[in-house]
Amino acid sequence: MGRDGVGYGLVEHGMSGVAIPRYEMGTEVEKEFSADPVMTLQDVAFGWRGRAAVWAVSGRFERGSMTAIAGPNGAGKSTLIKGMVGLLRPLAGSLQTGSGERRRVAWLPQAADLDRSFPITVLDMVATGAWDRVGAWRRFRREETQRVWHVLEAVGLADQAGRMVGALSGGQMQRALFARLMLQDAQVLLLDEPFAAVDSHTSDALMQLLCGWHQEGRTVVAVLHDLSMVREYFAQTLLLAGRQIAWGPTAEALKAGNLAMARGALQESL
Repeated sequence: MGRDGVGYGLVEHGMSGVAIPRYEMGTEVEKEFSADPVMTLQDVAFGWRGRAAVWAVSGRFERGSMTAIAGPNGAGKSTLIKGMVGLLRPLAGSLQTGSGERRRVAWLPQAADLDRSFPITVLDMVATGAWDRVGAWRRFRREETQRVWHVLEAVGLADQAGRMVGALSGGQMQRALFARLMLQDAQVLLLDEPFAAVDSHTSDALMQLLCGWHQEGRTVVAVLHDLSMVREYFAQTLLLAGRQIAWGPTAEALKAGNLAMARGALQESL
């Protein structure tokens, strides 16, 4: 329950107070795909300083789908996510978004990509998720302040609001990033290693948040290493090894042959 008594639609507390959406594991069913995908990739390549780290990726992220991006270390998964966010321009091919979709995308970066020495409190860092609604110079209205407290309570960090982000543990930092993502209230969620540096109980609770957002009709794309989690929760998988190995239903994409091909392809590219 928020500080003004307004609930966030979350139930059952765990992970030191984190509220978990009511979602039963194993009940994931993909909705019918829209004729208007949120993002379409056509033979796209992304990389750094003119050198491709991931290439020859073609497919579409359907509206309301839940897709994992998997592959060995060094496969280009994070590079692809950065390209999808717009931080990198394609070196080849194209990436197209649905009408007005770019402003509806929220990104959860790897915690390792953040400068945690920057002097900002947990409350203020999470509040940056309201940037699109509030802007640079307008004051936070009461409703926005309440939203910030809602999401902090939802991830169990309300009692840490005044701490500097540099003092948080890895798991606490990841929860703070989830809180900021919640505040953005976007329809397309791109997450890069969202369960890194968290214990299994915390990752289960955060996974339930993702499933709850998906059940609301949001599009979820997450870079993951844990293939058992991918198989349990994600109906679609894009398997990378520098290039695209497979993209489709998870059971097909993660067949033993494809996984072996991914390992072999990455070794050949090194």
